[in-house]
Amino acid sequence: MRPLIKQVTILVWISLVVGGCASTKEAVLPQDGPSMKAIYDAHLEEMGAQDPQALKGELGNRPLAFGDAPLEGYTRDAYNEIETMFPRLPNPTLVMYVFPHLATEERVPVPGYATTFPMYERVEYALPGEISPARSANGAPHSSASGGR
Repeated sequence: MRPLIKQVTILVWISLVVGGCASTKEAVLPQDGPSMKAIYDAHLEEMGAQDPQALKGELGNRPLAFGDAPLEGYTRDAYNEIETMFPRLPNPTLVMYVFPHLATEERVPVPGYATTFPMYERVEYALPGEISPARSANGAPHSSASGGR
């Protein structure tokens, strides 16, 4: 009885996949609808504003700026989010010297070299309030960006 259920399930899945591939773009997304501009104009008309600049009063006292405007108070970036809320914990870089040696069974000579790696395998972040936000990842206080030197 189980092989019959399995065969029916497979047959249903195959028919669904083939039926999905048989549809056309026009059947899924009709092409005869209104344009985006027509939708926007209808929305403005519905709001009772003939001129988009008339909507400026609804934005409050914020002036409309043209061109590039400073967005410091409005933008979020990775530095703001991670550095201020979750400061990195110190992870010192270690330097290791590998002495000259013979490698593999063929005893291939390898010259001595220095390599660096972090002490901890992963970068760890402190929870808010665990460490002072005025300290950087290496434990030294942050220098001010205003150039107080």
